[in-house]
Amino acid sequence: MRKLANAELDRLDIPGFKKTKKTPLILVLDNIRSLNNIGSVFRTADAFLIQKIYLCGITAKPPNKDIHKTALGATESVDWEYIETTMEALGKLQQQGFQVISVEQAEKAIQLQHVKVQPDTTYALVFGNEVKGVSQEVVSASDGVVEIPQFGTKHSLNISVSAGIVVWDFWTKLNGIKRKP
Repeated sequence: MRKLANAELDRLDIPGFKKTKKTPLILVLDNIRSLNNIGSVFRTADAFLIQKIYLCGITAKPPNKDIHKTALGATESVDWEYIETTMEALGKLQQQGFQVISVEQAEKAIQLQHVKVQPDTTYALVFGNEVKGVSQEVVSASDGVVEIPQFGTKHSLNISVSAGIVVWDFWTKLNGIKRKP
């Protein structure tokens, strides 16, 4: 086996990315403190052709050198919008008919592996603050809650890791794994 060079990966350029059909997923970042986490979420969003990211509350927005350090240019490809409060973002998304799902440990949360996605639905996935998680107000206003199962001693995962796991799971359920021959 030989590692492939970047030129061999046949990736989209930014204009190509903008024109490509997107995965029916929107990401909502609820008061994220870490600029590196924000950049990592942008990079994940680029990898899976996410429609848009909503940056809410204290979540920093591009341009920012620390976001750029981990996003590696994904802030240019992925559409994003800043909204002052996460509740405002949820209201806007629900009014447009999107299914809002908070990623949190909560009563009646559905374990990620048991989530059934509908192909004609656009999902807005809410990821919360590194310490406090998704706010209770946002959890209560969500259409559902998904929990990533965990089996060790820690109570949570890093938000950028959570985003990668949940986006991958939703992407595979919405699209199946498509590989080039």
